[in-house]
Amino acid sequence: MQIVSTRRKSALITLPRVARQFALPAAILCLASLPVRAQERPDRIAALVEGTMRPLLAEHDIPGLAVAVTAGGRQRFFSFGIASRETRQPVNEHTLFEIGSVSKAFTATLGAYAEAQGRLSLGDRPSRFMPQLAGSAIDKASLLHLATYTAGGLPLQLPATVRNSATMVDYFRAFRPAAAPGLQRRYSNPSIGLFGHLAAAAMGRSFADLMERDVFPKLGLRDSHIRVPQAAMARYAMGYNRQNRPTRVSPAVFDAEAYGVKTSAADLIRFVEANIGPDALEPAMRRAVAATQAGHFRVGEMVQGLGWEQYPWPVALERLQAGNATTMAMDPHAATALAPQRPAGPALFNKTGSTSGFSAYVAFVPERRIGIVILANRAVPIPARIAAAHAVLEALATVAP
Repeated sequence: MQIVSTRRKSALITLPRVARQFALPAAILCLASLPVRAQERPDRIAALVEGTMRPLLAEHDIPGLAVAVTAGGRQRFFSFGIASRETRQPVNEHTLFEIGSVSKAFTATLGAYAEAQGRLSLGDRPSRFMPQLAGSAIDKASLLHLATYTAGGLPLQLPATVRNSATMVDYFRAFRPAAAPGLQRRYSNPSIGLFGHLAAAAMGRSFADLMERDVFPKLGLRDSHIRVPQAAMARYAMGYNRQNRPTRVSPAVFDAEAYGVKTSAADLIRFVEANIGPDALEPAMRRAVAATQAGHFRVGEMVQGLGWEQYPWPVALERLQAGNATTMAMDPHAATALAPQRPAGPALFNKTGSTSGFSAYVAFVPERRIGIVILANRAVPIPARIAAAHAVLEALATVAP
């Protein structure tokens, strides 16, 4: 394991749940009961990450894994394995990974940024920016409904027949909702994809251009891409599918908007920190980040915001895993509209993401100033990702100021 760390003063880390969630090495468990001097605390964090991440690599045959944590404004990076089985290049905090649906948090930020600049309203109908949809059933939904998967039951994926802009328009014109807008959440790439497409139309530029030239730089991200430039290709990890074959994401309608971001652990933890403390951002982007953290619909025990999904903190592991279960992605669920506002108390924000060869998970608690990023270049079951992250976050919560 390679470790890059920053120095900081912190309180004692305890590991009350780690022992119940993972078969950690006995030496790590023994550390949990010992007093810790200030200079030893970074090593305790390293031991915790080592003890939670090593089992993931072994059990799921993951070639490489990058982990970043932040606590009280201090970042630490942990790297495991290789970015490619062909080149054997080691993973580090600058290795580029596909982050799958974590990209939706960036798409939501773009839409909120467009609203902060007065270019759109979340209450707008799609036909304001795509006149071809006027009079269609999807035009009864708002941009907010599209961003929160509550537009009436759009499916998880576009059908294979949708291959270009013309067939995309035809698809949405022909869409027949299963429920009125705002009554049902059905997780959907076409839904958030159309939202991102319309937000870009409102700004008068392409989605990829807006992300790479406006959103990423204004968030302080220097190594995040929709289109990986040639100069960065050597750091772009190779993904491995369930058959252990090398793969990367393929072009498709709304791929950029729904799952197209490639980034590093270093950049993604900066995005987390921008969400934890957006005060240093320019005013429009600061308002946009705040807007993505407002809850709009309650779905079971999860609250759906713009991109982010949220839970009261502290949150039980079982509740967090249930809110990210396969059924939440595959099945429709009743949605209850909320007055849009940030949570009244401490809250955990999270998002999972996957492509055919990559896995990602991001979670943070702004009030505690803690967050974690996990990036892998092979499929990792969502419950396992969340269990590992939850263990680390619980420990970080005891050291953050």
